[in-house]
Amino acid sequence: MTSQHPTIGGLLRALRARKGWTLKQMSEHSGIPLSTLSKVEHDRLTLTYDKLLQLSQRLQIRMSELFAEQDETAEPPVTARRSIGRIEDAIRVTTPNYDYYYLCPELRRKRMIPVLTRVRAKSLEEFGDLVRHSGEEYIHVLEGRMEVHTEFYDPMVLETGEAVYIDSNMGHAYIAAEGCDEVLLLGVCSSTDEQLMESLMTLHGEEGAVVQTQPRRLQAPAKKVPAAKPVKRAAKKAGGGR
Repeated sequence: MTSQHPTIGGLLRALRARKGWTLKQMSEHSGIPLSTLSKVEHDRLTLTYDKLLQLSQRLQIRMSELFAEQDETAEPPVTARRSIGRIEDAIRVTTPNYDYYYLCPELRRKRMIPVLTRVRAKSLEEFGDLVRHSGEEYIHVLEGRMEVHTEFYDPMVLETGEAVYIDSNMGHAYIAAEGCDEVLLLGVCSSTDEQLMESLMTLHGEEGAVVQTQPRRLQAPAKKVPAAKPVKRAAKKAGGGR
């Protein structure tokens, strides 16, 4: 991290990177000669107020945006980040109503929070107050039947393979539908809040027990090992064998 103030050249490079333009494309869009832009970006030349005004008008952005210093901790356009969502690596939070499995926990500053959830609550009385948090969420029913309750809509039932997308600021609750003991959901929560995962986990309150060990998994039945066959011994014949 540097304490130096950003230069016009650095700000133009950042603007061009955000647009995904080459230097030639920047020149075509702004009307400023390519050679001039190249010198500016390498801090060998600066732009007059008239040229900056021309740049803002041609690119249809406010003058102040040209001087908006970008967050040095912001991720580059291509992060090459990757995480395998294995359930044994998930952070598990257990409550009387739900089992949550927060996937890919090693990634920080995620824009999306993937969560596998087992729902046991079968009524709103059992669930408690509707929950609210920042952002939006997508919930997909993997197993069972889910009853969706929201603050501004009538309850609805979703079957296996169906999904709902909601504004998470709206009060909401997911419970097992009538005749279903347990529901397995895949949820994806998204928000501009960089502390979204921490915010979600605070919703569980003191009743939530956090575990980061191997949760219950479906295991293939053990293979049966055939019993050893008894060894047949040849009976001795009277008068001696062969």
